[in-house]
Amino acid sequence: MNQEFEILLRSNAGYDSAEKALVLMKTHFVWPTPVNYELWLHIAAYPECDLAKEVYRLVETGENMTESVTETLATRYISRSKINDEVRDTGLKLTQELSQITKLIHNAQTASQDYNQTLVGAQEELGKESVDISVLVSHLTKATSEILQHHDDLEKKMADSANEVKSLRRHLDQVRLEAMTDGLTNLANRKCFDENLNRHFDENDASYPLSVAVIDIDHFKKFNDTWGHQTGDQVLRYVSSVLARVGRAPRLAARYGGEEFALLFPGEEADQMASLLNEIRSEISSRLLKRRSTNEELGSVTISVGVAQREDNEDINDLIERADQALYQSKRNGRNQVTLAPGLTKKAA
Repeated sequence: MNQEFEILLRSNAGYDSAEKALVLMKTHFVWPTPVNYELWLHIAAYPECDLAKEVYRLVETGENMTESVTETLATRYISRSKINDEVRDTGLKLTQELSQITKLIHNAQTASQDYNQTLVGAQEELGKESVDISVLVSHLTKATSEILQHHDDLEKKMADSANEVKSLRRHLDQVRLEAMTDGLTNLANRKCFDENLNRHFDENDASYPLSVAVIDIDHFKKFNDTWGHQTGDQVLRYVSSVLARVGRAPRLAARYGGEEFALLFPGEEADQMASLLNEIRSEISSRLLKRRSTNEELGSVTISVGVAQREDNEDINDLIERADQALYQSKRNGRNQVTLAPGLTKKAA
């Protein structure tokens, strides 16, 4: 949830939105599950938002608001807090385990100090004229047995804690990966793309070639309006599957938003990417898709592409803006084509 929405929920207006959400769910025969409630709470609070428009469109076309559809909508339109909660909870458990390890080490140090004191005391006893060796040996044997047992227990507890920390770290890495992945397409999400682009800007100057391609599915709204939201998702996943093969590291393929994607090409010249992007465009349009639920033909899918390469004294916003302008030029020229941004001498038709 964004900060504005969080503030709204903690005000008197939040009660009004909650009541409206329940009424809307009952009106549209939607069960008040937690995810549905979260969706309709957003709609009640912001009736003109993109989520509201999409849900009303689905309702009007008779689309069933199944759990799958609901989860997809939530992933697409709502900044979910689940991942942040998991990061927080896992981080807390890691802190607790590390604290336990610190405590174990402290106890081991204390036990060793006590044992050393026992040895010092035994040495002092041996220096006396009158000493009962059997009692001293018994005392040392007991102390040695205790310290050995303590070390065995410590070793086991340390091993258990180390395994738990390793498991928690793996889980945290997985959660972080999920936070950087688009739930529908399994491509990197915009946050991941932006972070990688920022990193390349920070680590390299403009002499290092860095190219960005912005990709948009042509007439995507037609798929949603004609066949429904789930078929639109099928189209998105199809395009994503092609981009994923091309976008392997060090490249990066990302879902940039809605039906828009982005490709990052570090170390590669933009004009050299034109041929590759045209191959992608041809591959995507070469397949006739069928609707999975009915086997009806959907026709072919085409994409429009804009490409830009980082220039001297250019910031990230300028680079993306030039790629966007090249994309718009592709659309103005009839779609289903690749256009290089101004400043690059070559244009791919």
